[in-house]
Amino acid sequence: MKTPHVALILTASLVLAACSPAPAPVEPIRSVKLMTVGTSALGAQTEYAGEVRARTESRLGFRVGGKLVQRPAEVGQRVQAGQLLAQLDAQDLALSSQAAQAQVSAAQTQRDLAAADLKRFQELLAQGFVSGAEIERRRATLQSAEATLRQARAQGAVQGNQAGYARLLADGAGVVLAVDAEVGQVVAAGAPVVRVARDGARDVVFAVPEDRLALARVGQAAQVRLWAGAPGTPAGAAAPLDAVVREVAASADPVTRTYQVKLALPEGAAVPLGATAYVTLMRSADAPTAAIKLPTSALMRSEAGDRSGSAVWVFDAASSTVQPREVVVGGADGNEMLIASGLKPGDEVVAAGVHVLSPGQKVTRFVGAATK
Repeated sequence: MKTPHVALILTASLVLAACSPAPAPVEPIRSVKLMTVGTSALGAQTEYAGEVRARTESRLGFRVGGKLVQRPAEVGQRVQAGQLLAQLDAQDLALSSQAAQAQVSAAQTQRDLAAADLKRFQELLAQGFVSGAEIERRRATLQSAEATLRQARAQGAVQGNQAGYARLLADGAGVVLAVDAEVGQVVAAGAPVVRVARDGARDVVFAVPEDRLALARVGQAAQVRLWAGAPGTPAGAAAPLDAVVREVAASADPVTRTYQVKLALPEGAAVPLGATAYVTLMRSADAPTAAIKLPTSALMRSEAGDRSGSAVWVFDAASSTVQPREVVVGGADGNEMLIASGLKPGDEVVAAGVHVLSPGQKVTRFVGAATK
């Protein structure tokens, strides 16, 4: 009679055992690659490829619009100040100037007539034939005619200048770099027609990536090595030229995402326009020669309040656990990141697999740990 009760009790025990929660899995102890933090020498100075350009490049255009009838300037041609570069059809401008001069003649005639009338009425006033009010009207007519004459003369001067604007002249000695219009083309006022590189100072223009922008500062010393050497010397035989950073772009190029830097070459440097030049930026005397460097695999994104930054996992040998620590990245040196603050020599950090760890997690040292 007790057998059914025993079976019922066993069945209930099995049901309760099936409904109870499973025990929490034990977090695995991960094996991580550690590296000991230390200072190391910064990499060699980077060399950039640039191009020699004129300090001043003028894009010259006409101050009036018209049809281009002549363009003596050609690419590569040397020009002097005042030399004719291009010319427009000036027939319409000449007609406008003639019309303005005719307006001046008409205004001069009206002014002379008003002056003669005033003189005649002043004589009549002395004889008592006219009143003083009539004299005032004649004097006002003369003043109006004189104002009209001044306006006509000014307009005539403007039209005369525009007739002269049909000739595009070089504003200084230089070399023609490009021509942007051909004979027969109708050009608008201000449209570039000829581009001239002015004689004088020369620059070397090159681009730097965003992570090295801080290394280029206005006034910083640099050395320039011409790929083809100086004129008359074998390639690479000439000594490097000393240069100074003159300008650093305030924004990146929208296509290349690099920043343009301009170096000022020494005055009188005999370098051809467009020549390829290699630039080496010199470190300042107070610039550090060694720094803490970490591979990019050791860094992770850190979210701290309303700001974000970089962090690393620091290993505690006493407890065999890792804890996150925020660091400040000061730049890059090749494929490694420079740590400005947050770490000190002797700290051990996780060098790889940082995204699978959690604060306080126990880890074991991977055989073959590196020292940096």
